[in-house]
Amino acid sequence: MISPNMHYAELKDSYLFYTIKQKTLAYLQAHPDAKLCHMGVGDVTLPLCPAVIRALHEAVDDQADPLRFHGYMPECGEPGLRETIAAFYRSRGVDIAAEEVFVSSGASNELGDILDLFDPHGSTLIMEPAYPAYVDVNTMAGRQIYHLPSGMDEHFLPMPSDTIHGDLIYICSPNNPTGSVYNREQLKEWVDYANLHGSVILFDAAYEAFIEDDSLPHSIFEIEGARTCAIEICSLSKTAGFTGTRFGYTIIPAELVRAGMSLNRMWVRNRTTKTNGVSYIIQKGAAAVFTEEGRAEALSNLRYYKQNAAIMIETMERLGFRYCGGLNAPYIWMKCPHQMDSWSFFDYLLNELQIIGTPGIGFGNCGEGYFRFSTFGSREETMEASRRMLAHPW
Repeated sequence: MISPNMHYAELKDSYLFYTIKQKTLAYLQAHPDAKLCHMGVGDVTLPLCPAVIRALHEAVDDQADPLRFHGYMPECGEPGLRETIAAFYRSRGVDIAAEEVFVSSGASNELGDILDLFDPHGSTLIMEPAYPAYVDVNTMAGRQIYHLPSGMDEHFLPMPSDTIHGDLIYICSPNNPTGSVYNREQLKEWVDYANLHGSVILFDAAYEAFIEDDSLPHSIFEIEGARTCAIEICSLSKTAGFTGTRFGYTIIPAELVRAGMSLNRMWVRNRTTKTNGVSYIIQKGAAAVFTEEGRAEALSNLRYYKQNAAIMIETMERLGFRYCGGLNAPYIWMKCPHQMDSWSFFDYLLNELQIIGTPGIGFGNCGEGYFRFSTFGSREETMEASRRMLAHPW
């Protein structure tokens, strides 16, 4: 009889956002007239920009024309699109070749799939608080996980430790959930550490478009030495509202070699074996994001979310709550008042103010006592949540 992957038994019984959804549904069943302010799940609310919509329609029409029809796409991405993404990096002063760009269906897929490149008996270093999927995909793969804790005093930006090591190192900057961003000097320490120990950094750049401070890096490859120790994974989910459209890309430099094997060539072999490529329609829509028009329209949407963040920052300041994030990231990470634990504060906000957020404990033990607000909601709900919080007798 076949045996299942028993590592699944090591996963927590319910996923963080599933639990939030169930609690919310139960509350609405008991209070059907409640007007909730949704600031929990980090999903976008604005529609795709016009340039993307036009490109998607054109791609659909192409599929109806025998002369323009497209079947299977290249597994690693349409060559012109790979070059377009590489050129986008080069416009920021980062030298990336088209052959180092791999098109995907989104960052979440790649963060798990990329583990195929590494020995399953190896170890992974995950900084807490952390996006839960980092832990879950490594648990499913049976990898040894080491947790590097961090706190508010260090702005939730832990640095390399001589006592905790990992073959793989997950870095998310700007960070989900804390909104903190590593500066160049801090990332250089991590790059030097990875090169010294032969580790590989998996750099999650899903929120890089929210960085406003020109002194902060958008890409790990802005850091000297990163091409020999890092893989960057990014997506258009938050950059251009592709959460329901699904598109991402992974950068694996040609110089990234371990045990004499090129991880770039290994990933080509992996993709040509395990995928049939991202659909032509989606790739055409994604290409529109990198046009001058598409970038301007996407930036306009980002400004909307940044204004939501500014509203919540002002709310935190007026209430005197301790927090971080919001300035270069779409998340506000606050300390729960009155020493409440995370789920107690979730229940308190839901029942007293009808506001939905995300309990910090869902991002690891270091998140206990903290709470995350997403700024991807509507302006109306963001302003209403702020009004309710400011009017409440804390």
